[in-house]
Amino acid sequence: MRVTNAAVVADVPVRPFVPGAPGTHITIRGLTKYFAGWPLYENFDLDIPKAKIVSVFGPNGCGKSTLINMISGLIPIDGGEILFDGKSLAETKIGYVFQNYREAMFPWMRTIDNIAYPLVMEGKSKAEVDRRMQELVASFDVKFDLNRYPYELSGGQQQTASIMRALAPKPEVVFLDEPFSALDYEMTLFIREKLQEVFIQSGTTMMLVSHDLEEAVYLADQILLLTKRPTKIAEILKYDDPRPRTVATLSEPSFISAKKLSLEIFQREVRR
Repeated sequence: MRVTNAAVVADVPVRPFVPGAPGTHITIRGLTKYFAGWPLYENFDLDIPKAKIVSVFGPNGCGKSTLINMISGLIPIDGGEILFDGKSLAETKIGYVFQNYREAMFPWMRTIDNIAYPLVMEGKSKAEVDRRMQELVASFDVKFDLNRYPYELSGGQQQTASIMRALAPKPEVVFLDEPFSALDYEMTLFIREKLQEVFIQSGTTMMLVSHDLEEAVYLADQILLLTKRPTKIAEILKYDDPRPRTVATLSEPSFISAKKLSLEIFQREVRR
């Protein structure tokens, strides 16, 4: 991904690309993004590790969703370079789970066809599509009728289908933009559990944006804490409690400690 608005960043010197450390999946160098002439990100560098879940957390307006939208190609960048295992975005298979699942699903298609859509676009045969659908249904222990239309399902069922669709083509990286924000707590716990099971089975690299600190820490191997704009990295904290994590994890001293430290850093950045 290269400079898309040279006029804005004409005076920014081009720096040599520095590869990430061993085990890096996504390498971001010199990421720059302006809104209304003001910098949101400027010469921002970040390494995202392979086969880990990285949660993104920070002050309101710091550009958490914008960050994953730039990395995934949904929003153009004004400068910098982003590589996936040394490859471009066009050479990388990604999945994306949107916050607003109601608008993300095609209402004129059955839920099963929504989930299968990425596979159909890849040109997979009916047998291949059916086989992958069976795998996903088993993995998520689906109890609702996938032959119904999305608007006939509950919010939790629609978001489950959205996650299944993102995972259907076996992506290298999955981006999740506040995927639990519109769900009740019971459904949030269920999908957290299923998402972890899929992660354990596949080892897919994931980036999760959350406004809920408990959720951000609970699911993460790393918590990426951001500053206010122009956005920089405040801290990257590691959290390595074993998976699968359960409700009992929320009472573990290691979880409480990681959440406490994350909160302290967050509050420090908000007050600046």
